[in-house]
Formats: sequence, C-alpha cells, structure tokens
Amino acid sequence: MQTIRVATPSARYDVLTGSGLLESLAPRIEKAAGRLPRRIFVLTSPEIWSLWAETFLHSFLELKIDPPVALFLPPGEPHKTMASAERLTREMIRAGGDRSSLLIAFGGGIVGDVGGFAASVFMRGIPYVQVPTTFLAQVDSSVGGKVGVNLPEGKNLVGSFHQPRAVFADIGVLGTLSDRELRAGLMESIKAGIIRDRGLLRFMEEQAEAILDRDPKALERVIAASIRMKADVVSRDERESGLRMILNFGHTVGHALEQVTRYKAMLHGEAIAWGMVAALSLGRARGTLTAGQLDRLETLIYLYGPLPALKLRARAIVAATASDKKNTGGVRRFVLPLGIGNAGVVEDVTPSELEAAVNYMLDKAKAG
Repeated sequence: MQTIRVATPSARYDVLTGSGLLESLAPRIEKAAGRLPRRIFVLTSPEIWSLWAETFLHSFLELKIDPPVALFLPPGEPHKTMASAERLTREMIRAGGDRSSLLIAFGGGIVGDVGGFAASVFMRGIPYVQVPTTFLAQVDSSVGGKVGVNLPEGKNLVGSFHQPRAVFADIGVLGTLSDRELRAGLMESIKAGIIRDRGLLRFMEEQAEAILDRDPKALERVIAASIRMKADVVSRDERESGLRMILNFGHTVGHALEQVTRYKAMLHGEAIAWGMVAALSLGRARGTLTAGQLDRLETLIYLYGPLPALKLRARAIVAATASDKKNTGGVRRFVLPLGIGNAGVVEDVTPSELEAAVNYMLDKAKAG
C-alpha cells in the first residue's frame, strides 16, 4: 500500500492505493474526515453496487453506525448533466441530508465528477471522499478536485474545484474491468509519462506484458506513479492557472472526438489516446519532437490499444475544439509535447496546423 500526499492552498489530503482498502473503508474515512456524520451518502452505479455492495457496507456495520444511503447514477456521459446533479441533491434532501453530511463517490470517473460536483453545491458544500473503481478514475479523475458536468456544447463546462477529504484507490476492484476498459485507462498513465515522468514511460514500455496481464505489483507501480505525478502538479497549481493545464495533453482533440461522436463511439481513454497522436504530430511539425521520439511515443500508445476506428471529417473535429474550456478570450490554448517527459501550453496554434494534426490522426486510424 502506498500513500501519496496532495497539498493545495485549499486542502491537504492523502491518496491511498493498494489492495484491500474497501474492506476497511469506514474506519479509514473516519480517520480522514473526522467523526462520521449521522447521514452518509454513497453515489454509485447499479453495476458497481451489485458487485461490491456487501464488501463496501461491511466496515460500516462493524462500526455500528447507520449504513450509507445509496444513490444511483446510470453509466455513460449522457448522464453527466445538471439534471442528474439536481436529481441527486433533491434525493439527498429527502433522505435527511444536511450541512454535516458526507458523500462517498464510489465508481468511475463520471460518478466521481458528478458526485464531487453535487457535494460542492449541496448546502453550499459538504465533504466528500473518492473511491474510484476504474483504472482511469484511480490514476486521474479522482485526484485534484476538478468536478463538474457536461453541457450539450461541450465537456465539463459547468463545474468547480472541490477537493476530496481522501481518495482510496483499491486495486482489487479492477479485477472486474474488461480488457478494453483497462487499456483505455492506461492511456492516462501514458499521458502522465509523456508530459512529466520518463521513468513511468520507460516502465510501461518494458513491462507492458505484466501490466496488461494485471500483475498487481506492476499495476500498483503504474497507478502510484501516475497519482504522484498528478499530485505534484495539482499541489503547484490547484486551479489550473498555468502548470496544471499540461494535464490536458491530448484532451483538446480527445474531447472534440467525444463531442462529435456524441459520446457513443469510444471510451474516454481511447479518445484521449487519439488526441495524443494528434498532439504528437503537431509537436513533430513544430520541431519540439524528433522523428524518433514521435515513433517511440506512438508505438507505446498503439501497444496499449487497439484504438477504435475513426470515420470523421477533420473540419468537424477542429470546429468542436472551439468549446474547449482551456480557451480564453478567443485564444485557443493547446498542450504541446516538448520532448519526452515534458510539455508546455502554447497559444498560437493556427486552425490550419490543428487541421493538419487531426488529418494525421485520421490517416493513422485508417491505416489501423
């Protein structure tokens, strides 16, 4: 088990990763949040609850306190909405929730984002804890306090910064993930390596077989390294005023892909993987990557594939990037690779440059 500290101006908390955390969850939450309140809520999906409810509730029963009230969010981006947040907060009111209540987000990234957002606005803000159940949520979305919902115009356009009291990433729950979900989540770890951790990148190259075979030690190393990288960035820049933007590497085009396909054609990590291919192409065109570095990084992305086919028009994808939340005052910000283990944000990417990068990505998708 590893403990990684996140220290921001607004909050300090630990991220624990290892096996068996779910079995001892209640006392761990009590230690992190202080005395457990009368009313605790757990937001989850019906699928996750059917698999893990008994294990989840066991430690609360041992403490002889009222079990958490279960709230449910169906899976999928179409449910990451203001309407879902309103429904959930109204359910919390009807179940006796108040300003002393605690919410546990127990699920994937969508559950974590919606749950964290609901906690940030319910009674003007209540504490919450993240218990991520997907690889992607464990290495990325559960850490850092960015919570929110989507609008028809784009992803995560309504939200807030609301840091959790703690994050518990239990590797044991990953056993129920499909291979596709695991591979998609691993794309966020590849991102972490590209932008800030050459050692992680090298480990994922050398230990791909063990990682994809779900070797616990290999997975824990990847998860801990990914979290450690993000914790360091978030601690330096909590509210994305500068450095934290590099965490969006691959997300400009990735979010656009999700938007134009109406969140139905690919998993989030798969979209980010294609977005990274486009960003790497732009880096090569601008001379921030050598041909050898481009080939090395692309090879790693494809090694953790396969990625879904893309039958889209470049102009539609480029147009969708206009709603990217990094854009300010009409300026399109773009995260560019600056070699291996480094990245920066630029503000002078032209539409023609971006279209060329998207066309490169689409050509790679056609080539298989």
